[in-house]
Amino acid sequence: MISCSEAVQRLWDYLENDVEAAERDQVEEHLAFCRRCCGEMEFADQLRGVLADAAEASIPGDVEARLTRVLDDLAATRGETVWSHRTSEGDHLPRPERGGSR
Repeated sequence: MISCSEAVQRLWDYLENDVEAAERDQVEEHLAFCRRCCGEMEFADQLRGVLADAAEASIPGDVEARLTRVLDDLAATRGETVWSHRTSEGDHLPRPERGGSR
């Protein structure tokens, strides 16, 4: 069985269904026996929901424009694809794929 620290490290990917089947099984096995980590998982899942709800709230246009400009500048300095997170109609654009390293 994996340790608490390993379970916590995999927690967000687990909640996003971004783990291999073997890793999912390991996390679920750990959660079945560890009350502390089970509580962490419940908290993280609730936090994820709150953050998702907050992401739907609109922000003032000038703040959004500044934030987008800063993020695009940062992406450009790192040699990453520059993208804006919303279209002019306000629709969310898909997030770029994650790189191999975290």
